[in-house]
Amino acid sequence: MEEQAKYELKVTDRRFPEPETPNLPAQASPNAVIMMAMQKGYTPELIEKMIQLQERFEANEARKAYHEAMAAFKADPPDIGKDKKVSFDVGNRTTSYTHASLANVTEKINKALSIQGLSAGWTTVQADKGITVTCTITHRLGHSESTSLTAAPDTSGSKNAIQAVGSTVSYLERYTILALTGLATRDMDDDGKGNGDGKMTKFEEWEIKATEVIEAAKTVEDLIQWWPDHKEAITKELKKEQAAKIHAVIVTKKKALESAEREPGSEG
Repeated sequence: MEEQAKYELKVTDRRFPEPETPNLPAQASPNAVIMMAMQKGYTPELIEKMIQLQERFEANEARKAYHEAMAAFKADPPDIGKDKKVSFDVGNRTTSYTHASLANVTEKINKALSIQGLSAGWTTVQADKGITVTCTITHRLGHSESTSLTAAPDTSGSKNAIQAVGSTVSYLERYTILALTGLATRDMDDDGKGNGDGKMTKFEEWEIKATEVIEAAKTVEDLIQWWPDHKEAITKELKKEQAAKIHAVIVTKKKALESAEREPGSEG
């Protein structure tokens, strides 16, 4: 006996015609969507859903483009060297070291970002808890991602209120863009010799802070309180030998200032 063929019965009620499925261009603007929908007689509810779908599609495409651009950026990252040198003499010895300046960091990173259609910018908010700097990297299609860091004004040395804020803002701008891009300055590691993993360390952070206070110090009074104020945090966050290096730099600069202050009034 032959097997009976199977049939599917479909009933269409022509009193209620099926709505036409919207066919939107991939990059249609909201205005184009509305005009097309109005011409086809779609209901306001359907138009709103169409716009929402289009916006979600564009946001998703922008997000994918951002991550593709960041992947390309990290595949060929800029070489950020330590371009700012600090040097001073104490007796017969010269102490010198270098660190990456904010100008060097931002110039190198922004140039490399722009090649991939990306750009970086910062916003600053000052509140009771401290100064918060937010770095935002934006793709040309509109997707952006941000990271924030907060710190108290750097009142070390003889900085006035504006200089204290400026010092902290500069420091936070440098480290937020490095954190957001996943980069590090060359030779950034526990000993300043480079560990190759591209991660920032606490030693580098304290090295920069010590550098800034040394550069700003003009007298012993400008410097003398910095180590007591930060000793607890430094010894907690760094290894013993790392903390000793930071302390040695401060002490060396302090001796240089003391020597310079004695010379004009030294007795015979």
